[in-house]
Amino acid sequence: MSISTATAEPIKTKNLLDSAVNNTSIFSRKGLLDRLFTTWFDRLVYPQIWEDPEVDIQALQLNAQSRIFTISSGGCNVLNYLTEHPASITVVDLNEAHIALLNLKLVAIEHLPDQASFFDFFGKANLKKNLDRYHAYIKPNLDQKTQDYWEGKTSLFGKKRIELFTDGFYRHGLLGQFIGFIHWISKRLGYDISQLMRARTSEEQSALFEQHVAPVFDTRLVKFLCHRSVVMYSLGIPPAQFDEMNQESKEAKLGMHNLLKERARHLACDFPLKNNYFAWQAFNREYDLTHRQAIPRYLQKNQFETLQQERSKVHVHHLSMTERLKQMPAHSLNAYLFLDAQDWMNETQLHELWQEVNRTAMPGARVVFRTAGTQSPLEQKLSPDLLRHWQSDAEENQRYTQQDRSGIYGGVFLYRKDNQETDLSQTPQD
Repeated sequence: MSISTATAEPIKTKNLLDSAVNNTSIFSRKGLLDRLFTTWFDRLVYPQIWEDPEVDIQALQLNAQSRIFTISSGGCNVLNYLTEHPASITVVDLNEAHIALLNLKLVAIEHLPDQASFFDFFGKANLKKNLDRYHAYIKPNLDQKTQDYWEGKTSLFGKKRIELFTDGFYRHGLLGQFIGFIHWISKRLGYDISQLMRARTSEEQSALFEQHVAPVFDTRLVKFLCHRSVVMYSLGIPPAQFDEMNQESKEAKLGMHNLLKERARHLACDFPLKNNYFAWQAFNREYDLTHRQAIPRYLQKNQFETLQQERSKVHVHHLSMTERLKQMPAHSLNAYLFLDAQDWMNETQLHELWQEVNRTAMPGARVVFRTAGTQSPLEQKLSPDLLRHWQSDAEENQRYTQQDRSGIYGGVFLYRKDNQETDLSQTPQD
């Protein structure tokens, strides 16, 4: 077992979110929206992560020498990276629900009887027998905090959270419920976005998108909703990210609904449906359970033995990125996955994070992250000294952005550290 909480006393998700997001006065519009977002985010948000792991694996060149630092979110990407046999994976998250989900998966890998039962639990995620297997194999091996989370209720009169795996787990959490809301509202407006899944060719994908999906974004109601930051909270988009996207849409003279429509088009039309599990979750609300091609790598049958062999390399911490990095030795990491977390940060927070990146990064280390907009925040918010050992290529970043099958983000960015040893005494300090 290599699951750790890394704290002397319990840390509440709300406290971590407050320190990460609430960086302006409560009396300002942004401060009020930030605090509303942290309240909304204090629960399961992502039953599945929405960053394409195949892009990450390629950009970071993951291999047996990789010492990875990443955010958990739904935990599936951690397990996808594990299939590359890395040296270690250090995982952090502000949200205890996401930590509990990853811990559940790690214990299930070790204690469920076979790959078929693992796929039933996390692939199908809708079978009554999953609850029996939980009690027989998983529950006796969970740490108390993780067990308390899954035995707790979704609401005062709701079901136990573990029961979500008996009726379609991926339809729950804020994102799963939001996707369900989009399906519901589309039908009320006279459209059915699930019709996209009838497509068998790229031409059919484009035609069905134009017929059933694109018109939804042009309705008066959806235009109104797209311009409300509170509505976007269910996508896990904090106010700072929303403002970035809104500004980009204004500069491009698109309108927010058109910006989101084009990202939906990328998800729906630019990749074959047969292996784009992000499109399956968005338009079919489940994975490809028949052919099992449109599923994450970690759920593929031939990867289960690898997960069992490698799972002890995962170390999980309910901490912020910066706080965990401060605890780690100098020059101890060479692959960083920041998802879109830097969009949440002000200049002070970003500066503190990258001081620790510089301190912990090995020569030749790589950092990958996403942004809601199309521009990297680093050159705008960081001093040149902090980035003097790092390079990024615009054409390469654009290629990774186009390859990301989820279609949600405006940009995917790779930064490479030079192969020189960093003189830590010269790293700027506040």
